[in-house]
Amino acid sequence: MTTTLTLVIYMAILTWLVVLLASLIRVKGWTPSGTMMALGNRDKLPEATPFAGRAERAARNTLENFVLFAAIALVAHAAGATSPRIATGAQIFFWARVLYVPVYCAGITYLRTAIWVVSIVGLGMMISGIL
Repeated sequence: MTTTLTLVIYMAILTWLVVLLASLIRVKGWTPSGTMMALGNRDKLPEATPFAGRAERAARNTLENFVLFAAIALVAHAAGATSPRIATGAQIFFWARVLYVPVYCAGITYLRTAIWVVSIVGLGMMISGIL
């Protein structure tokens, strides 16, 4: 398996963990009442704390960007594109996303945006390696 496809798998795992953690943070899943809420239909979620809101937005952003990353990586693989820019861009994207989540959750606004831009540069490198 190529480095790029391996990173698709790692990114899928990261995305799943971020979505899961954001959900548990919102309902305080480590408490008995939070566990019951997490196991239920979540019809009456409590108001999100600022931290829970940032975790949810980080999860949503991670999911949105994973879709783009996976699509680009799979097109590169299907097209047989072998430019080193693809793997390098995928690595830049992945590691930027690993940094993005805790920085977003911590509420560090400008750094969060800078890290997001780096991840987009990684996607751009992947696209340029395909075209």
